[in-house]
Amino acid sequence: MAREVVDAMTMRRALTRITYEIIEQNKGVGNLVFIGIKTRGIYLAQRLAQRLKQLEGVDVPVGSLDITLYRDDHHAIDVQGQAELNGAEIPVDINGKHIILVDDVLFTGRTVRAALDALMDQGRPAKISLAVLVDRGHRELPIRPDFIGKNIPTALDEQVAVALEEHDGHDGISIEKLE
Repeated sequence: MAREVVDAMTMRRALTRITYEIIEQNKGVGNLVFIGIKTRGIYLAQRLAQRLKQLEGVDVPVGSLDITLYRDDHHAIDVQGQAELNGAEIPVDINGKHIILVDDVLFTGRTVRAALDALMDQGRPAKISLAVLVDRGHRELPIRPDFIGKNIPTALDEQVAVALEEHDGHDGISIEKLE
């Protein structure tokens, strides 16, 4: 049984707070590029860019990364043929840019490590920051987010589920005990 820990309004406030923090820490947003990690990170990156445009009147490019092939915890071999690289859809050259990598939940850090590998295959940014909607702890790698919507401590036998209107039909964050 899942229990909701963050509702739509609280999620919206968390994303607005992250946007303000990004503005404050960057002294101008002209060099920024938001890159969302597939799937929900892409929608969150788009929302951050929309909020930034409302607040600053600046269009920040938004891209996406599919990090499936870069993960170190999925080694399934496609017996039908070559592995498919869906890769990145980034509308600008990232060399010299400040990339803000966006994901829904930070857990072990392995997804972020894979995203960093995928990003470096695209170019050499001046800086990479990490924005996450939820930091649930239990890191296995030395990765720390720069912008956090909510810290939600969890047990290892729990799963954090982020629902987004664009993908799931509603906004919310819930925790469910794994069987």
